[in-house]
Amino acid sequence: MPHAASYYAASRVAQPDYPALAGAHSADVCIVGGGFSGLNTAIELAERGLSVIVLEGQRIGWGASGRNGGQLIRGVGHGLDQFRKTLGDDGVRSLKLMGLEAVEIVRQRVERHAIACDLTWGYCDLANKPGELAGLAEDAEALRGLGYAHELRLVPKADIHQVVGSDRYAGGLIDMGSGHLHPLNLAIGEAAVAAKLGVNLHEHSPVTRIDYGPQVTVHTAQGQVRAKTLVLCCNAYLNGLNPELGGKVLPAGSYIIATEPLGAERARQLLPQNMAVCDQRVAVDYYRLSADHRLLFGGACHYSGRDPQDIAAYMRPKMLKVFPQLADVRIDYQWGGMIGIGANRLPQIGRLPHQPNVYYAQAYSGHGLNATHLAGRLLGEAISGQASGRFDLFNRVPHLTFPGGKHLRSPLLALGMLWHRLKELV
Repeated sequence: MPHAASYYAASRVAQPDYPALAGAHSADVCIVGGGFSGLNTAIELAERGLSVIVLEGQRIGWGASGRNGGQLIRGVGHGLDQFRKTLGDDGVRSLKLMGLEAVEIVRQRVERHAIACDLTWGYCDLANKPGELAGLAEDAEALRGLGYAHELRLVPKADIHQVVGSDRYAGGLIDMGSGHLHPLNLAIGEAAVAAKLGVNLHEHSPVTRIDYGPQVTVHTAQGQVRAKTLVLCCNAYLNGLNPELGGKVLPAGSYIIATEPLGAERARQLLPQNMAVCDQRVAVDYYRLSADHRLLFGGACHYSGRDPQDIAAYMRPKMLKVFPQLADVRIDYQWGGMIGIGANRLPQIGRLPHQPNVYYAQAYSGHGLNATHLAGRLLGEAISGQASGRFDLFNRVPHLTFPGGKHLRSPLLALGMLWHRLKELV
């Protein structure tokens, strides 16, 4: 299948075709999934001298990696303090530090390999209510306590128009260590890095069966791979390939619209400092400017399993609540895709207990752009036998299987999220 009809697909750099898998092959590691998790795990392993084959069912970056909001935001997971009983104070602090490291991995990869992906620094958490500013101030102090070196600045309501041209917000927290980029171009660039390191990439190679054992055999329609180690990086597109993992990640729809080019002046009126922004609601709004001065407006996470029939008609009213001055603006692109949600909102980076040569990374819960890169680093360390203690922190956290089975877990979670949205109205 081609890429979703997104702004990213329309504006991507030249994307080479990688051949479909044909015949019998072997490698130290077989990775299933050609998004950020799979690509970065491949890079980390190849840099450590292991042979790697990556199997992608569609195109490199076809899933969430090439469709997301492009927001590169510090941190992994939500509410990390909930894991103190399992990991202890030092373990939770390590998770928080790794959440900062995750952004730096992206920064270093882009700079080292000169990946053209419009990387721009500057991000603001927006407060919808005055009371949320106190929470953002606490976040800033906690980050400073971790030694966060980038500028953090609380913006009161009186000054919020310096960040966003809307009357909707009560203030915000600027973070100059986070930012935004063109995610599909990043994925294409990282695939080129992996290929240059000797990784064998195969597109249009959906996996049909996996034979587990001391060595795994991964089958596609036209070929197979024998490997010492298997890494499953399919996230919301696991599609029943491993039911044990599939029950722990819920595919949820997220949607984005892209306006026509607004011109530099009008774009600056919306986001004067060209920052990525995100509000604090359960049904989150996130938006930013593209390099050609479009507004990319996203959100409306759907847990029902049903996409809107007309994404633009669904998302445009949300955009106009923030920017009523865009009532005359044309929507040029509309698209959606599946993100992976876990029950405790911590990325699931681990190893199957009864199949110790099978690793996985999934359920980034909206923080995938940076957390995928961290996952690749941790998987590279663990599989190569180097410094696996950081990987073990994630692997120790238990992850619940969503109740209701394949057909009921999405409606059940949709009801739960509706309750949280109703609480916001109180």
